[in-house]
Amino acid sequence: KTITVSGISANAKTYDSTTTATLTTAGYSFGGVESGDTVTLDATGVTATFADEHVADGLAVTVSGLALSGAQGANYTLTQPTGLTAAITPAALTITGVTASNKAYDGTTAAALTGSAALSGAISGDDLTLNSGSATGTFATANAGGGLTVTTSGYSLSGTDAVNYTLTQPTLAASITAK
Repeated sequence: KTITVSGISANAKTYDSTTTATLTTAGYSFGGVESGDTVTLDATGVTATFADEHVADGLAVTVSGLALSGAQGANYTLTQPTGLTAAITPAALTITGVTASNKAYDGTTAAALTGSAALSGAISGDDLTLNSGSATGTFATANAGGGLTVTTSGYSLSGTDAVNYTLTQPTLAASITAK
């Protein structure tokens, strides 16, 4: 007899450049099992696959390999669940290799950035470029002081896989010495 399973859900994941999905099977139930029969779900051989590897909401997830066990499990054929969806959310990237330069008091909050900006957290093989040509640094205050916070802005991503990531602008520290 053919039966169906419900109560299975696909789990959201962070972008990892694969279509591999995971499922939550706790709380499953069967439709069509005869009263008194013992039938359980065997998820040891399950495969769940997103329709696409890229960041998106509501991506279709295909399931195969769910099986039946239990005393009367062999009397049934399981229809794999359909209509499952889940999201792939962007992976977080950080910027390394950048420092803010100390400076003498000049009445402004402008901070010079030095070093070679690099991405940390990108998946090898992804088409991804860090654009730093518009990067700027800003001291939290124009007044002299040590270890002042320098916020940065203007770093951006390009490339076909850029949509799969979020970029955190680095927060740095530097000093303004008295003039």
